[in-house]
Amino acid sequence: MPHFDLPLDRLRAYRSAATEPDDFDAFWEKTLAEAREHDLDARFEPVDLPLTGVDVFDVTFAGFGGHPVKGWLVLPAGTTAPLPTVVEYIGYGGGRGLPHMHLLWAAAGFGHFVMDTRGQGSGGRAGGETPDPVGSGPSHPGYMTRGIEDPHDYYYRRVFTDGVRAIEAARSHPLVDAARVGAIGVSQGGGITLAVGGLVPDLAVIAPDVPFLCDFPRATTLTERHPYREIALYLKARRGGEEQVFRTLSYFDGVHFAARGRAPALFSAALEDQTCPPSTVFAAFNAYAGKGRSMEVYAFNDHEGGGPYQQGVQLRWLPQYLTE
Repeated sequence: MPHFDLPLDRLRAYRSAATEPDDFDAFWEKTLAEAREHDLDARFEPVDLPLTGVDVFDVTFAGFGGHPVKGWLVLPAGTTAPLPTVVEYIGYGGGRGLPHMHLLWAAAGFGHFVMDTRGQGSGGRAGGETPDPVGSGPSHPGYMTRGIEDPHDYYYRRVFTDGVRAIEAARSHPLVDAARVGAIGVSQGGGITLAVGGLVPDLAVIAPDVPFLCDFPRATTLTERHPYREIALYLKARRGGEEQVFRTLSYFDGVHFAARGRAPALFSAALEDQTCPPSTVFAAFNAYAGKGRSMEVYAFNDHEGGGPYQQGVQLRWLPQYLTE
């Protein structure tokens, strides 16, 4: 697919027209306060694997509503002192998978905490193990419209809260340096990273890679691809529901979380990306409030973005903040 969005010079100046709700901060303060009424109950069970270079822990912690959320903690073998650690969030439809899929950051000498995404796990190479016990009203197949009639019921309220609690769970482990924790993720994982970056003020660094869940008003009218298309198809069957739907989505827009981010941030965008159009990514980047932000642009890539090339950039960029 050739370039279909704004040219790069206009992307660098683009600002989203998404409107932030007046009670955005109060909504999230109340949401997180309610989640913290439940004991975090973070448990780390050693896993016996034929991997000599890492130690792996099967993680369970209490997320939104006290619901159990799974994850992995992968550490360099024999770690005895607290390490800087990255908390990773997974792309749409994927789950935490298997431990041997998550060796990169431990190989670089960091701790690596991988959060499972509730209700997902059927769309990746290996599955997830975290159910979403909360029901919803009518929705289009997928996750984008579950509970979309009300921000309190919306699916991503639960997921973003899980993301914040994952940071707290990682920091609770004695071999994680709580002062040197960052958040990373690709696509949906990048959107969760932006949300967590806006909700946790003392992260060391974030790296949202081709982030999803940004600039909903533009994304839902610009691309025909799923997952954004789920919202349009929902509205196609519910004529006149646009105002309420976009009001709900305004509480979950990465642009608004970006405006609250403080940690140094490494973004990436792909100019042929029809899944997360580049203008929606630049909308979050241009709104980002933290110092030390950087953008990698992949001119001829679709949603795969930089892939392993972006990982290489991260391996050089994040340590300057995680190892200080």
